[in-house]
Amino acid sequence: MSIVNCSLFPFAAAIFDLDGTLLDSMWVWHAVDRAFFAARGLAVPEGYAEAIQSLTFRETAQYTIGCLGLPESPEQLMAEWDEMSFLEYRDHVRLKPGAGEVLRALRARGVRLGTATNLSSHVARTVLEQNGVLELFDALTTTEEVSRGKGYPDIYLLAAHKLGVPPEQCVAFDDVAKSLLGIRAAGMTACAVWEPGMPQDWDEMQRLANFSIMGFEDML
Repeated sequence: MSIVNCSLFPFAAAIFDLDGTLLDSMWVWHAVDRAFFAARGLAVPEGYAEAIQSLTFRETAQYTIGCLGLPESPEQLMAEWDEMSFLEYRDHVRLKPGAGEVLRALRARGVRLGTATNLSSHVARTVLEQNGVLELFDALTTTEEVSRGKGYPDIYLLAAHKLGVPPEQCVAFDDVAKSLLGIRAAGMTACAVWEPGMPQDWDEMQRLANFSIMGFEDML
């Protein structure tokens, strides 16, 4: 049986990425990217999605400004993206199949639950609340709180600290290869999550992760 089967779960804490991992939300950012670049008379640059996968929200804004020579500040781009995406997260983004059941099953076993997400804190809180699972989480952690992206251990170590659990007793779930590197660098167990809406090197992700799931139904 899978090491991540809820009935055999050997970890004291589970830390989840949100976009593309717990949430069926990648369509939001594809739409935001298209609208953002179209408003400037541009197509989405080739390789853009891959380049920003593990960056913080601010790093993504800085990268976009640098690539395109835009006159806006990172704060202006972040505010624009936040406004463009917020209503979709509030009204239309849903948990992936099986995700809510897994969260409730882990919580019932006494596993502490946290996030490690690029979403802003108010968007993360809103979408989890709208999906009826916010109260299951012991702590929310976002890349707003760290200086480096998810390819580094910073956000995972902060999440473990908030949960009061040593990193070696945590498992973290993510759908991006670079994030799996950050999880492993934090001394945690890494679980790769399949996400068809993201550019993924699944073979590489399985190599980097301790184990993988195609969906949260695998854990039930």
